[in-house]
Amino acid sequence: MTPQFPSLNEIQAAHQRIQPFIHRTPLMSCEAIDRLAGCEVHFKCENFQKVGAFKARGAANAVTKLTAEQGRNGVATHSSGNHAAALARAATVAGIRSYIVMPTNAPAVKKRAVAGYGGEIIECRPNLQARETTLQRVLEDTGATFIPPYDFMDVVEGQATCALEIFDEPVAAGEGVAFDVVMAPVGGGGLLAGTALLTHYVSPSTKVIAAEPAGADDAYRSFRAGRLIPIEAPDTIADGLLTSLGEITFAAIMNYVHDILTVSDDEIVAAMRMIYERMKIVVEPSCAVPLAALLKHSGQFAGQRVAIILSGGNVDLEKLPFGSATTAGAPDRHE
Repeated sequence: MTPQFPSLNEIQAAHQRIQPFIHRTPLMSCEAIDRLAGCEVHFKCENFQKVGAFKARGAANAVTKLTAEQGRNGVATHSSGNHAAALARAATVAGIRSYIVMPTNAPAVKKRAVAGYGGEIIECRPNLQARETTLQRVLEDTGATFIPPYDFMDVVEGQATCALEIFDEPVAAGEGVAFDVVMAPVGGGGLLAGTALLTHYVSPSTKVIAAEPAGADDAYRSFRAGRLIPIEAPDTIADGLLTSLGEITFAAIMNYVHDILTVSDDEIVAAMRMIYERMKIVVEPSCAVPLAALLKHSGQFAGQRVAIILSGGNVDLEKLPFGSATTAGAPDRHE
């Protein structure tokens, strides 16, 4: 049974509602990448978004749709990634409390981000059962509303506003940008579901193609099998794409996504490095997956106009996959 997805009017209303919470991120291009790819590529730079990722959109939308009573009790989630920071910030901007369950082994930089955005961190053992049990206790103790990271209609509706901006973006001549293809990475599927839904509404001739690491290819396998096949032991450098699809996101993907392509970690690193070197912007590994897929299957996109969502820029600069974050042999001071 297909869920009742948000309408175009509802997505447009969400975009207006979350304006105080988000940036309108730029759509950028790079002639060098166009030449290498053999097509015209426009990058929607959600790495410049609040909290450094598209997750700000879905979290903000979910928070702004709370009732007054729900707002008084705050919101809660379990996450060790961008959703944790996004929900903490959205709650603080809205003037409500947030309770974020995080595993003890979550990166310190992620915990600092959540705390910095005003979230109250509750630590738990690093396994799914502990996260869910701890979250349930928090919900019972506080009365907070659970905001899931992706398999939640209000979150999907918020993520769809990213694609809404893509299709609303003017070009130099003042004409709307028409795209043959829109590409997004897929992990839990919230961004992809929202992107595919919005594209279906405003540009049904545009193909929506997802990209996924080969080491975490549950969406690829589920898409081809026509049923959910959760990932059991994901292994990829793209740490933001380790999660399996949910029921809502899978339904949207099956209805509105044209294809899912997979890439190796080496291909992800090469694409990530290309973005750093050619565009001079910071992206995380998950963010580079769609470009890696485009380059791997360049013949499929030859001569077309492609929009790629750069999903986020929260990378640990001490752990860049293509060399040290510092320059070997550099002087200690400027001379």
